[in-house]
Amino acid sequence: MMMRVKEITVPFLLSAALLVASGFAIGVMGQETQPKKPAASKRTFNVGRDPFRKYEPPPPNIKKIAGQVTIPSIQERITQYKQQKQAAMNARMPAPKPTTALLLSEIQVIGISRSPRGYAAIIEATPIKLSYVIYPGEPFYDGQLVAIEDNRLVFRRETVFTDGRRERAVEYKPLRQPTQVNSMAAPANPSVATAQP
Repeated sequence: MMMRVKEITVPFLLSAALLVASGFAIGVMGQETQPKKPAASKRTFNVGRDPFRKYEPPPPNIKKIAGQVTIPSIQERITQYKQQKQAAMNARMPAPKPTTALLLSEIQVIGISRSPRGYAAIIEATPIKLSYVIYPGEPFYDGQLVAIEDNRLVFRRETVFTDGRRERAVEYKPLRQPTQVNSMAAPANPSVATAQP
């Protein structure tokens, strides 16, 4: 009987060893067919400067000297205004105000009056000799009308530089003083001129 046990165990052990070897081969092939995962990258956190290093101030920012943007001539600004007006009409939008083509330095204040909408100012565009009635909030090429006072207008002037920076300043425009010709045309004594005969 002892012999019989040896005969059964040798083929059994061989088949078991073959089965284990094939299992390893299948396991290895199974691992190769799975997609490879990328190696986990080390995540870095930018938490500021190293607390153990001596403080070094950042290098100073050297600002480039930027010049003022050149302002186009009055004819070019009028052409731009006409194009904007045409584009607004085609888009069925309200047309821009004609004062958007004027500079603050190109206007003179002729008078100030009260209207149902509040105070209104009458200005004259000196290069084109046209007069306009304007209200607070009216845009200009280089600024905006902020307020109308009793004897002057208050504007916010905006200066644009080539680097994109904008500077805003307040500018006042007083009423235009009468010239000698206008003062001669006005009566010297207004009480006499209004008296009834």
